[in-house]
Amino acid sequence: MYIIITRTFPPEVGGMQNLMWGLAKSLSKLNLIKVFADYKEGHEEFDKSVSFSIERVSGIKILRKYRKSYMINEYLSQNPKVQCIISDHWKSLELIKSNKKKICLIHSKEINHKKGSRLNKKVLDVLNNVDHVVANSNFTKKLAIDLGVEEKKIIVINPGVDPVTEIPKKDLKKAEEILNGKKQRLITVSRFDKRKNHEKVIMAIRNLKELYPDIVYTCIGYGDEEENLKKLVIELKLDKQIIFLRDIPNDLKNALLAKSNVFIMPSIIHKKSVEGFGIVFVEAALYGVPSIGGKDGGAADAIIHEKTGLICDGNNLDEIYSSIDGLFKDNKHLEYGKAAKLNSENFYWNKIIDSYKKIL
Repeated sequence: MYIIITRTFPPEVGGMQNLMWGLAKSLSKLNLIKVFADYKEGHEEFDKSVSFSIERVSGIKILRKYRKSYMINEYLSQNPKVQCIISDHWKSLELIKSNKKKICLIHSKEINHKKGSRLNKKVLDVLNNVDHVVANSNFTKKLAIDLGVEEKKIIVINPGVDPVTEIPKKDLKKAEEILNGKKQRLITVSRFDKRKNHEKVIMAIRNLKELYPDIVYTCIGYGDEEENLKKLVIELKLDKQIIFLRDIPNDLKNALLAKSNVFIMPSIIHKKSVEGFGIVFVEAALYGVPSIGGKDGGAADAIIHEKTGLICDGNNLDEIYSSIDGLFKDNKHLEYGKAAKLNSENFYWNKIIDSYKKIL
């Protein structure tokens, strides 16, 4: 039996939520599992639909860790058949008292504390005392080693995806209506924050629209930078080129991905925040859409440069401009898109889970 401890789980949406959901589903095919997850309003219907047990932990965030740890320690004391504990965050293992095998996933931002600082010491106290540390990319592995995590404990296992299912025709039709016949179609699906770098893409489009009058950039998401980005669009008079969408159905999101030419997210390092991997690049590739990612972070694990997409310097506006132009010129995105779709099969959960089997 395996225990999964997670702070991010459906019905909440997001990349981390998708990762832990995919991992839980895949592990449940190998063994009995029990998930300890943070409370999410409206979770009851979702929890009833799954084939494994989910224990939700409520309460104010500052105390939730202690409550969850107490519940898990109690469960472990009463269930000797538990073989392994898997956590999506080092903090979730701080108070777990057990000699069972422990595996901790790392993603980059949550471990990125100055070497020698109080928080860095707390991170190392957990990670150097688990059996395995699973890094989501080679970038995250290097970061962990630089910060003091023992290299011998680290294994790189990229996040997985499920094969795509057919998109309803009504959503494909709606996507075409939204895109309004535009020919050059860029898309980003992510939170609106500084790290994702929507701002530089919008600025590049200001120059590109002279070369590509039919260019359109669809931004799906929400976040702290949303209003600032909308103001920038008005200031640059790009309201006909930029589309903002939020809280849309998953089928419509997938339809917009499938109908786009290029996924773009040239992420940068903002303060301590960095893109550890970027599962959205793989999700776009599932639909035959190549990506443009940033050199800062783990995008290179998801994008094969000049084959399934391009890696550029997200701080360099000229590089972003050239990357977009390079994929639209001579319809290069079609060639890269085919390669991206083929490469996305390497990230299917039925292949990714084989790497977990080796350490369970």
